[in-house]
Amino acid sequence: MKCPKCGSKKSIKNGSVYGKAKQKCKECGQYIINRTKKTISKEEWNLVDKLLLEKSPIAGISRVTGISEFWLQKYVNKKYATASPRVEVKKAIKAIRFG
Repeated sequence: MKCPKCGSKKSIKNGSVYGKAKQKCKECGQYIINRTKKTISKEEWNLVDKLLLEKSPIAGISRVTGISEFWLQKYVNKKYATASPRVEVKKAIKAIRFG
């Protein structure tokens, strides 16, 4: 694996982070993490929205969709922060009694 800082290919294994192997460059000491970027399709986010409306827990949504709980929580927080409250309070209508 090539170091992003110095370009050296000399590295040693050094644990893991987020379930991915972590390496350390022997030359400069920079940590190297082989991250893979997963793009989440619009259909998957639509499924997340439907599951949220069904009040499914984030852990359950994560298992169903394969999206990490961390990203789901960020998505939910952003969605609820931008949502406008839709509560409308109407005056009660008095019942008319017939005689």
